[in-house]
Amino acid sequence: MRRTTRRVLVVGALLAGLLIAMAAPALAQDALDVHTETTVTFYLLVMVLVFLMHPGFSMLEAGLTASNNAANIMMKNMMVISITFIAYFAVGWGLHYGVSAGGLFGTNEFFIVPGTYGAELGDFAFLSSEFMFDAVFAATAATIVSGAVAGRMNLWGFMVLTLVMTAVIYPVVGHWGWGGGWLEEGGFVDFAGSTIVHLTGGVAAITAAAILGPRPGKYDDRGKARITPGHSSPLAILGVFLLFFGWFGFNGGSVLPDPDTIDGPLFLEIGPVLLTTALAASAGAITAAVISAIRSGGKTDVSMTGNGLLAGLVGITAGADLVEPYAAILVGLVAGILVSIAVPLVERMGVDDAVGAFSVHGVCGVLGTWWVGFYAVDGGLFYGGGFDLASWAIIGTVAVTVFVALMTAVVCYALKSAGLLRVDDGALEEEGLDVHEHGMAGYPEGALAGNTE
Repeated sequence: MRRTTRRVLVVGALLAGLLIAMAAPALAQDALDVHTETTVTFYLLVMVLVFLMHPGFSMLEAGLTASNNAANIMMKNMMVISITFIAYFAVGWGLHYGVSAGGLFGTNEFFIVPGTYGAELGDFAFLSSEFMFDAVFAATAATIVSGAVAGRMNLWGFMVLTLVMTAVIYPVVGHWGWGGGWLEEGGFVDFAGSTIVHLTGGVAAITAAAILGPRPGKYDDRGKARITPGHSSPLAILGVFLLFFGWFGFNGGSVLPDPDTIDGPLFLEIGPVLLTTALAASAGAITAAVISAIRSGGKTDVSMTGNGLLAGLVGITAGADLVEPYAAILVGLVAGILVSIAVPLVERMGVDDAVGAFSVHGVCGVLGTWWVGFYAVDGGLFYGGGFDLASWAIIGTVAVTVFVALMTAVVCYALKSAGLLRVDDGALEEEGLDVHEHGMAGYPEGALAGNTE
């Protein structure tokens, strides 16, 4: 019995030693790669938060428009995500982050394949997680257009516009400001994308909406805009809450950890970013609610309050890491005022922006970018930094507006010539795009009852 016990102990010790010897290199490798692993985990977590913004956009757009377009809204947003991942993978990423051609666009790194970026699996793990985070940003810029053109744009034309937005337009703008392009080199600052994401989407939205023309019945015989309430405030505000939630990943994730230097102090920077984000959103919502109550004799407009909250979020996005909390509240307040003015102003201009996309993302995208030039604690005009940061903010917003408007107009007029811009029958538009484009009603019980509103 003693001999048997001794043998078991000897064999066990040898096996344990062998296992330790085999595991030692892996343990050492794990210790060496802890920074990369932490960074990859961080990117994937915040990517999921930003991805949740897309259900948010879907709910918001569906709730703010007619019920007979609900399925069409969902389809467009599914296509935005699906087209973006492939287009940005194949072309957009390279134009965004490739070796710069005169500061205008990237020239390599097309398609994500391990051999292109190094043999180490860790390198590809980091690259692919960063790609996923950036891809949902590209989709955000594209999906802003969906709500503005609701109720009358041909689905296939919208898919073509999305393809160009995510493969070319957004990546080129992104290269200018984030990929080593001429704006970034000059001194342009946009922390998480007030201009690069939101102004890009907002300008594309109003350009497409203007070329499309208004929904049937939007304007009366004298050219005055009719009120066209959405079919579901609960859906719309659920969308607002999802967007608010996702924005914590949008701004918080833009701290952008480096796998070689990530440490505790870096992660401590996320808290202040989330604080300024929440303060600006809250100020925007309260301001828009108060203004709507003043206009209507005490009745607050739920939809406008939701747009005010989103306007505050857009307004803080460029400087969430650079402004103090009081300045975050101020930018939210100003955003709430601007969006309340811009929505009816755009209507009076004869442009039917169905959800106020330009007012939220375009107007307040400019506000947020310019706010950095004045209120950034490091380089802002009001903090003794001179006018350099502010001047680059102005240059950047003007350049992006012109480029995006021209590119979007070219695509839309090409689609119009091909008969792919607008659905082909006004009567069918009034019937709704759910049946016309998809052969089904988003709410079958409403269709059976003859109720499309």
